[in-house]
Amino acid sequence: MDDGATAIAYLWAAGENYWPDAAEDDDRDPFSSSAGLDPYEAARHRLDRLGLRVPEVYLRDRGHTHLPADLIVLEDFPGGNLESLLERDPAAATPTMERLAADLDRMRRHRAPAFGKVALVEAGGTARRPTCERTVLDLAERCLAEAAARDPRIAAARDRLDRRLHDLADAVRPRAEYSLIHGELGMDHVLIDRDRNPVLIDIENLMYFDVEWEHVFLRIRLRDEYHRVTTTGLDEARLAFYLLAQRLSLTAGPLRLLDGDFPTGRS
Repeated sequence: MDDGATAIAYLWAAGENYWPDAAEDDDRDPFSSSAGLDPYEAARHRLDRLGLRVPEVYLRDRGHTHLPADLIVLEDFPGGNLESLLERDPAAATPTMERLAADLDRMRRHRAPAFGKVALVEAGGTARRPTCERTVLDLAERCLAEAAARDPRIAAARDRLDRRLHDLADAVRPRAEYSLIHGELGMDHVLIDRDRNPVLIDIENLMYFDVEWEHVFLRIRLRDEYHRVTTTGLDEARLAFYLLAQRLSLTAGPLRLLDGDFPTGRS
């Protein structure tokens, strides 16, 4: 722009979505893919109301006036993401990590009596399945079946993995209140503003769910740096179950991408 500022455009075009369609994809499944301006706006509004730093909005185009897809133009943060800063200079990342830990605590303390995508729950809707753990078990079983069909090593261990999934799920006790979580919070989804505040991006899948789901993902992605955002009072049974479920999901997902037209660079 004339003053040197920059912006970034999100365009939710079907041709840019490399994930093959899944039978489970609908708003009542917390793990379905949310794409479009409405889920983004619902998530952004909730985070903003909680006092978290989110990008300013410069332009919304729901009517496809400019391009044949939902479009939003947002404040840009050209300083890079928190993942890159942690790799380059862990000490310099400390103020942002501390603020991110505080933001995660604020999200954890914001509760709802139902679970599911933010837009669904805040409109009075309910998820398709009765509990988070049932939802995760169904996801893990789908991922296990998909991965086993694509890799003989996983197929050989399928029965053992399935028994382990059910044993871990059976150890989880019921819960009736759910926290706000990002759902896929790698540090590449955290930008940094000029005041070193964390800025959450890729927020369309923001949901009310078990906070343990968020912390398992953080543990996997942050590894030795997880202590910076750790918290107390997590349910160990849920952590154990969700860890196996997420590892199966993170195995099946990349294999699933290969079924579509994802640009792998292979000839």
